[in-house]
Amino acid sequence: MRDAPGTSRDYDWWLIAILVAICTLGVIEIYSATQGSNLAGMHSKQIRWLVLGFVLMFLLSRLDYHLILDQAWILYLIGIVALVAVLLVGHTRFGAKRWIPILGEAFQVSELVKLIIIVWLARFFAEVRTDELSLRDLIKAGLLVAVPLGLILKQPDLGTALVLMPLLVVGAFLGGLQWQHAAVFSLAGALLVGSVFYPPVSKHILKPYQRERITSFLHPEEDAKGSGYQLLQSKIAVGSGGFWGKGFRNGTQNQLGYIPVRYSDFIMSAWAEEQGFKGVLIALGLYMALLLRLVQNAQRAKDRAGMFLVMGVAAALGFHVLVNVAMVIGAMPVTGIPLPLMSYGGSATLFVFLAIGLVMNVRIRRFVN
Repeated sequence: MRDAPGTSRDYDWWLIAILVAICTLGVIEIYSATQGSNLAGMHSKQIRWLVLGFVLMFLLSRLDYHLILDQAWILYLIGIVALVAVLLVGHTRFGAKRWIPILGEAFQVSELVKLIIIVWLARFFAEVRTDELSLRDLIKAGLLVAVPLGLILKQPDLGTALVLMPLLVVGAFLGGLQWQHAAVFSLAGALLVGSVFYPPVSKHILKPYQRERITSFLHPEEDAKGSGYQLLQSKIAVGSGGFWGKGFRNGTQNQLGYIPVRYSDFIMSAWAEEQGFKGVLIALGLYMALLLRLVQNAQRAKDRAGMFLVMGVAAALGFHVLVNVAMVIGAMPVTGIPLPLMSYGGSATLFVFLAIGLVMNVRIRRFVN
């Protein structure tokens, strides 16, 4: 056994190659979606975020993840304070207060909080030394996740809040979730989701625009120029791409600006129109390869804490991809969840690279005594 992390060969270079490939697709499509409009140049900004992300990923990988886990409670409290600060002094955009200005850039604090929750849950479940998770531990974990979740919902940011749920579910499952508890909480979750679609209840839970998104998801054609516009235009773009696609910068829905937020939340719609079904297969194949590499690294972790860290990252990224792709084809309501590494965005991009930095951290220490 080695007593310290080794050289560059200890990194997962296949994982890094997959990251580079996905980032390249994203930059290409951001360029196609914004060039020749008032959004021109966004691909250059995205490249700068990607370069910064790679630097932070390698820096974080050199800091022993056990030292990070030791500070899990401090990080948790910092995250809660930051979320409260957003509600008090944050910047408002599109009717949501989610950003805090730092060094001239607007950062979305909830992206950092997702990483903190991954770290906190990894430590929490790693410290459970039994094969079966007790109801007390399960409720404790649920309540502590509910606090940041509630603060994120207040911004409001339903998409980011939803990401915290698979982190808890995957952690509990790997920690030894008992089937009786799973059945009860699954039933409660089903009732909660069902109540969202029941108007007398949903009006007390969701914001007006969130209720409109659910209505438009069920019947987008009823308000084709209003709440159903995003979903309908996205489906038109995806369907019109066919198998081979219309070609780079030849997508009419994309180039004429019909696709909403085509450089971010709906970038897969623009990609599908221009690159077709074969392009979508390539993109989804890369994401599948990414998730499989993450699971493989989790299996090779030297301890439970490392395994929980990597699987938390896999759960977060997998949920992002699943919801975003389902959203653009009309299989789920519009939630504003970006596509990892392809969608434009500084905070979301840095979250992914910091998360992968934790994965590399676990990997290069798998042989450390």
